Amino acid sequence: MSPRQIRFLTLVRREVNRFLKIKRQTVGAPLLETFLYISVFGAALGSRIHKLHGFDYVVFVIPGLIMMAWAINAFSNNSSSILQQKFQRAIDDQLSSPASPLELLLAFSLGGFLRGLVVSTLTFSAASILVDIPVDHVLVLLPGLFLVGFFFAQVGVLVGVRAEQFDDVSTAQTFVLQPLIFLGGVFYSAALLPEPFQTLTHFNPVYYMINLVRYGFLGFTEASVSLSLIALTAATAALFAANLRLFSKGYRLRA
Repeated sequence: MSPRQIRFLTLVRREVNRFLKIKRQTVGAPLLETFLYISVFGAALGSRIHKLHGFDYVVFVIPGLIMMAWAINAFSNNSSSILQQKFQRAIDDQLSSPASPLELLLAFSLGGFLRGLVVSTLTFSAASILVDIPVDHVLVLLPGLFLVGFFFAQVGVLVGVRAEQFDDVSTAQTFVLQPLIFLGGVFYSAALLPEPFQTLTHFNPVYYMINLVRYGFLGFTEASVSLSLIALTAATAALFAANLRLFSKGYRLRA
């Protein structure tokens, strides 16, 4: 193994160890939250709605919950990790190390990506115990989930780099990220909304991500799968390029 590979794997391991050391908070709490969503919405709304587009209501919402778990955890891990290291000035050592900006960015990105992967996998496993979840289009589901996880990992990096205090991260998650996810169709179908809310939903980028993941599981979507994949790939690549430029310049990272 080359020195570069060892260096990169060490950086990734540090990020993974960081969230595993407090796994009750970083893994257990999100898993419990998602399980409560499944239980409450499945019992309360499922008993009234029964079917949505031919699927049991609880089955219809689970793909969105899995996507939400991956997105929120990838975002929160990276934004909090970078901001915390900025406050502790621990990031100074990394910036002055032989690690390149690309290696640092990938290590941070994979930390959030892997945390989201762990939580969403556990969510899927727990949901599978409660209900039968089909996986109709695995060749769409896997790249769709990968892109969603990496996209929100990049959003977390961007917010963490630009944030000056922890309130900035909390504000972004509470007033931007969560509303976009909840209004993107996790718990409902946009086709059932009255105008103008149905049209407004189509301006929400998370709406297309949820439909992409839902198509992978259920084979049902309200948006074009190919266009969603292309747009998400382009947005993820653009965010990654922007973050790499910030890391290369040391923007708001150096003292």
